[in-house]
Amino acid sequence: MSTIRTILLDAAEQKPEGVAFRWKAEGVWKTKTFTDYKNDARAIAEGVAKVGGKRGSRVALIMENRYEWVSTYLGLACAGFEVVPIDAKLQEREISYILQNSESFAVFTAGRLFPTLMEIARDLPALKHVIAADGAVREQHRGGGVTNHDYAKFVDDARADSQKPDSWFERNAPVETDIASIIYTSGTTGRPKGATLTHGNFTAQLDGALQYIFVNSADNFLLVLPLHHVFAFTANFMVPLCIMCEISMVENLRTIAENARETSPTVLLAVPLLADKMLNAIMAKLRKNPVGMALMKVGLGKVVGKKIVANLGGRLRIIICGGAASDVRTLRMFNKFGVRTFEGYGLTETAPIATLNPENRIKYGTIGKALPNCEVRIADPNKDGVGEIQVRGPIVMRGYFRNEAATKEAFDGDWFCTGDLGKMDAEGYVTITGRKKSLIVNREGKNIYPEEVEGVINSSPYIFESIVVGARITGEVGEKVGVIVVPDMERIEEDFTNKGQIMTDEQIVKLCKDEVVRVCKELADYKRPRRTQVRFEALEKTTTHKVKRYLYSMED
Repeated sequence: MSTIRTILLDAAEQKPEGVAFRWKAEGVWKTKTFTDYKNDARAIAEGVAKVGGKRGSRVALIMENRYEWVSTYLGLACAGFEVVPIDAKLQEREISYILQNSESFAVFTAGRLFPTLMEIARDLPALKHVIAADGAVREQHRGGGVTNHDYAKFVDDARADSQKPDSWFERNAPVETDIASIIYTSGTTGRPKGATLTHGNFTAQLDGALQYIFVNSADNFLLVLPLHHVFAFTANFMVPLCIMCEISMVENLRTIAENARETSPTVLLAVPLLADKMLNAIMAKLRKNPVGMALMKVGLGKVVGKKIVANLGGRLRIIICGGAASDVRTLRMFNKFGVRTFEGYGLTETAPIATLNPENRIKYGTIGKALPNCEVRIADPNKDGVGEIQVRGPIVMRGYFRNEAATKEAFDGDWFCTGDLGKMDAEGYVTITGRKKSLIVNREGKNIYPEEVEGVINSSPYIFESIVVGARITGEVGEKVGVIVVPDMERIEEDFTNKGQIMTDEQIVKLCKDEVVRVCKELADYKRPRRTQVRFEALEKTTTHKVKRYLYSMED
């Protein structure tokens, strides 16, 4: 397994007519085979080459989950291009920055995002081509240095040449050290950083993870999480491709149970929030069933679980949680129902899984052990054995794209510094105890860096300063985004009091809260504060005028 291309070609050769991808359109389930993967990938690669793409050219991919996301990624990464996957839910400003920083030569996008791309294209000198799906481009045209293409026509026009012996795909095979993806993760300075992940990073990830989980070509992975996220990409796309099994994509979050009944998945990858919601729905029904509750009380959960699994297609046997801290009670309960449910840990920079609970040796409350082909250490442990979790091995990124300072800061020699604190037991299982960085991880597994949000909030003329913190709610696992703000009393007095309007404390609090809502509209929804506190004293600072973050928290 040297490259993603190797895995694709092996699947197309060994299981050419096997169903690789299944999705529902207009009420009908449709499928693509591994041969379709290969042929569509060849056409995508040829199309990009025809419009001037070179080996190493960076091409962005901004779509929600759909077959075109999968085929486009394979066409790019398997033919020497570097893919820049972007969250389709980001705001215009955020998309623009990533495209500008990565100097993306072209972008494949969904039709609904085409107007956004047109708005920002004039400020992106490196961007030369926009290929939009869903009929958004009625005819090819060029304007402002950017040529727009209809996705379907772009692919079809290249299909014949893509099958020739001298096609771009045939002549441009990547090697292990070539970059496959540049995935942008929010930076502590408020600027996203592009983690450069190679083909070797991903194939090493597969080699390690598949020694801990037992899956095969008869499995069916339910695709719920967004593929631009490296957890879903690796575990829900690369793993099924490697073992040559099927992926079944849900229509949306509301149809998970219905789609599961229709497709009978065996494996589900979930963020903790999704697992919790599924369990809550199951328990709500179970509480109305006296017989079921009685069986649970006497330890016959697997008897009850058979009906639960039947309502999810009848074959579900594994749930793997990642992206954020899991509630151990949720993991244990699914296991009582007979569904092996466990968690792992990692970051974008580790492609992403660094530790994982082996399916047959789960330790609840831990994030598992280092993958067999990697190392994890606890750096500078204190008397309780707690220190920073650091990772070394072939899964670790090359560095941050064109950001030597950030790359240097992220490594201790050849060990990647996660910024998370933890301890390790005698068997190598790791438990997270805290966070060295100020990173906030919400229940969906989204990473939010306070500095980025603070920069936006502090742009309000009526807010003097702010500190963004993880807001903890009693009885809930994980964090929400909270902010403590200090009003700019001089500006408020100038704009209101001097005009004869006497502002009460309550009115000032309301003004500040309204300002937080207003200015944060430019941020992605998951980055927006869910709680705002207003204090009238300045935040405490060090002698170098840095806010003492450790003094501030937001809890019930």
